[in-house]
Amino acid sequence: MSPTSAAPGPIQPIDPLAALRTPADPDHDVYLTGTVFLDIIFTGLDHAPVRGTESWARGMGSSPGGIANMATALARLGLHTTLAAAFGADVYGDYCWESLAHHEGVDLTHSRRVPGWHSPVTVSMAYEGERTMVTHEHPAPPPATRPAPPRSRACVTAYEPGRQEDWVRQAHAQGSKIFADVGWDESGRWDLATLPDLPYTHAFLPNATEAQRYTRTDTPERAVRALAELVPIAVVTRGAEGAIGIDSRTGESAEVPGLAVEALDPHRGGRRVRRRFHDRNARGLAARRPARLRQPHRRPLRPALRRRARRARLGRGGRVVGPYGPLRGP
Repeated sequence: MSPTSAAPGPIQPIDPLAALRTPADPDHDVYLTGTVFLDIIFTGLDHAPVRGTESWARGMGSSPGGIANMATALARLGLHTTLAAAFGADVYGDYCWESLAHHEGVDLTHSRRVPGWHSPVTVSMAYEGERTMVTHEHPAPPPATRPAPPRSRACVTAYEPGRQEDWVRQAHAQGSKIFADVGWDESGRWDLATLPDLPYTHAFLPNATEAQRYTRTDTPERAVRALAELVPIAVVTRGAEGAIGIDSRTGESAEVPGLAVEALDPHRGGRRVRRRFHDRNARGLAARRPARLRQPHRRPLRPALRRRARRARLGRGGRVVGPYGPLRGP
């Protein structure tokens, strides 16, 4: 660059809803609640850990996880994102708070710090295209008061079997669209009656195992049809096989294939499908469009695109790069 050349200006943040915004809009596009974990991720393991031995990973990384995965992704897509969660007052909580508030632009006005509470931690080990996770977590102490949720275009949460959240009904009454997946039913009942907030749900997005157990069906296709009778939009994620969804309001259905990529960190795969779905719904895009957009990825990549994808994965100096920062390796 010559001495007289103008320095490049700052990168302007994107706003996918700029053309749709009005003065009467809520302050937030998406309101999320849930548990934030410190995720420590090991990649490049040749095999599953064996008892009594030490396993070496070729890469590793760390980031705020749990509901923070979704909050980070939606904020990066340009949506005004606010998160209500508990953060420990320990070093792990400091790291997660700093990462989300100062580096990712997630609004934490509705979150809280909890002295004396150990932040939840998950260690994820990726190998053979799958992952194994070990988690340490103590339930967060309940807040002294439970304020009403802020007005937002959409809310994202995970239902817990047998638990009703008053804020879901309140947010629905305020006009927010509720997007939810569901936690594992440790009781083994798998009864839809234990999800009392399901009637307020705009879109329900369980994985295939959860969907089939709740609906007593034997395929994801039958499960999504059964769920579409209960909620306006049902989506079932199928891991490497992609996702299938039905919009019961219009009768539209869409099937999105999984992308053929090297699996570095598969433990966020279903969440990546969900956050893209949330983004497209916030922008008012039809359910069928993502299926058409993704079909070309089933063809082999041209050499130039393969090189570009490899550079995106490796980053500077040959380091493996994950979705939330470098996965440090040799």
